[in-house]
Amino acid sequence: MAERILVVDDETQITRVLRAALTAQGYDVRAANDPEEALRTFEEWAPDLMITDLMMPGMTGVELCRAARRMSKAPILVLSVRDQERSKIEALDAGADDYVTKPFGIQELLARVRAHLRRAPERLTDAPVEVGDFVIDVAAHSTLLRGRPIHLTPKEFDLLLLFARNAGKVLTHRTLLTSVWGAQSAHQPEYLRVFVGQLRKKLQGETKKEYIQTEPWVGYRFLPEGAE
Repeated sequence: MAERILVVDDETQITRVLRAALTAQGYDVRAANDPEEALRTFEEWAPDLMITDLMMPGMTGVELCRAARRMSKAPILVLSVRDQERSKIEALDAGADDYVTKPFGIQELLARVRAHLRRAPERLTDAPVEVGDFVIDVAAHSTLLRGRPIHLTPKEFDLLLLFARNAGKVLTHRTLLTSVWGAQSAHQPEYLRVFVGQLRKKLQGETKKEYIQTEPWVGYRFLPEGAE
């Protein structure tokens, strides 16, 4: 059965182009031109992935991400313009997995869609990871930090899981980018700056410890028991 993709944008030209491109790749595609319609479709149709704009009238794309994430773990890819850095971060924190900057190349978008759909089922088969202060239940998509639950967005969860499985090792920027976002993101370090910053803030907010250590010009090292 074809994988289902919901496209949300108030610009009909964009939904038309995306629908045609995705359908040509064999996906089952539905489009919505406002967040309220998108939310109804998301609930009734249960897509495997959603692509949504951020700036729309009425309910914002950030609010749509938050509402959709309460119903499903399906990947969410947001579309944004370059000057919406704050909105990007809000969307990622609300549950979005990735973002593509407008104007975007259709081949890049398709590559990101493939990467997210490939990785989505993997979480269901992995065993829990227990290391240092962390217990990560991959199947339940939940994380305990020193016995307390901590809320992470899907991509923050993927990043922490990769760190936990390589505790104490230095992971290069390229390794982190290709493992979490796919090969097409290998030269886009802004992904790491956003997500590592958000993840570090959440972990430190719980314990005041530093769990993610920056290795200048190389990458990051995960300290599972933290550093004071």
